[in-house]
Parts: sequence; C-alpha cells; structure tokens
Amino acid sequence: MIGDVVARPGRIAVLERIEDLREQHAVDLAVMNAENVSGGFSITPSMAEELFDAGVDVMTSGNHIFDKREVVPYIERQPRLLRPANYSAGTPGRGVWVGEAGGTRAAVVNLMGRVHMQPTHDDPFAAADEILSHLGDDVKVRLVDVHAEATSEKMAMGWYLDGEVTGVFGTHTHVQTADERILPKGTAYLTDVGMVGPTESVIGIKKEIAIEKFLSQMPRRFEVAPGPCVFSAVLLDVDTGVGKALSIERLRIMD
Repeated sequence: MIGDVVARPGRIAVLERIEDLREQHAVDLAVMNAENVSGGFSITPSMAEELFDAGVDVMTSGNHIFDKREVVPYIERQPRLLRPANYSAGTPGRGVWVGEAGGTRAAVVNLMGRVHMQPTHDDPFAAADEILSHLGDDVKVRLVDVHAEATSEKMAMGWYLDGEVTGVFGTHTHVQTADERILPKGTAYLTDVGMVGPTESVIGIKKEIAIEKFLSQMPRRFEVAPGPCVFSAVLLDVDTGVGKALSIERLRIMD
C-alpha cells in the first residue's frame, strides 16, 4: 500500500520505483492512494493509465477525487480506480474492487472518515459492514484504506474491523505514523501510510506558502513544492489461506 501520491514529484517517484519495489519484495498486489496525483487534486485518466501500466494494481482516493471533471466518466468505466464507498448513493464509481492477486481472491475497500472532513457522506462503519456482508467467503484478502483526518477515527476503524479484514491503513494526513502492528485477531494496522511527495514542504505544499497562510490567516493558492521526494508505503505479508496478516513493515525511502 502506497500513501498519498502528491502531484508530479510523487507521480514520478512511483513511476521510477514501483517496478523495482515489486520485484525486490515479491509484491502480488500494489495499492496506491491517488487522491492528490494531478497537481495535488484528483487524477486525470491519462495519469491513471500511466500508473496502472507501470505496476499499480488498484488506486484508492478520498475527498479530492472529483476535483477533476474528466475523472467522472473515467471512474465509471475503470473499476480499479476507487472513490470512498460511503459517498452518497448515486455518486459515480465504486468503493470496492474485487479481483485476483497472486492466485488469491482479494478485495480493496475505500472508506472516508467524517471527523473534520466534508459532512456530505455516510457512516464509514456502516459502509464497511455492508461491503463485507456481500463479499464471498472465497475473498480471503481484504484491504481497507481509511481516508481520514482524525487518528482516533482511523484507530476505531482498525479495532472495529479486527478479524474481519486483513489490513486497515489510514491515508490523508501525508505524515507516516510509527504505530504499525498486527491487532489481536489478525488484522494489520497503520494509522497513516504517509505520502509520496516533496520532502522540503508542508505535506507537499511549498513551505513558504503554508507558513504565510498560517501567519496571515489569508487564503493562498497552494503550490506543490519542488525537490527530492519521500516514498512512503507499507508492506504486508499475508496468510492467504485465512486472510490474516503475518507481518507488517513500513517503508520510508528518501531520494
């Protein structure tokens, strides 16, 4: 699972590294959060296809997924690009992908938190219950991306789904946490995977702009920072027979 990929610097980092990382770690399924790929807001169809061709299997997203108008028809026809499953009924796209990875049936679920987020979507806990109730028993590997601001909400989701899914991984804050663990019933958990984006920045944005905004409290147009990147991800080893996590390891690679 690769964290939030931020604009061109993050996209290039994924394109340059993913093939080697897949080979080095024998990766069967590569999931990436595509929330911020295009200039920090959403993703374009051409960028998505480029990343799929490079080795990304499934992309999750969050509150910015529909900031690019051209993504709407694309997400309707591309089942491997997800939007949060707890968006309101009638929202284009899907919140869950089901397929095969390394000869094993697997599912990726995309949820979005409600604490300090836009209040236009439904209960993510209820959405998780609904999705899991419809997954067949043959779908052993179940990964959940919780795109949320509050660490407490992400932790609650991890405990809520312990034993029901293989892994619960948080995204959105762009800062990798150091609390990876396997919960008592076999679910791997990490509060936030982090970002793939510029290191000399404020969560991917030019630091000068972010600082000025905090000092003045005036609106500023965010601009993506240049320079070297951090590549944040998490590796999960799974007992595919039962869908339980065997190990979880954070990756944080600096350019």
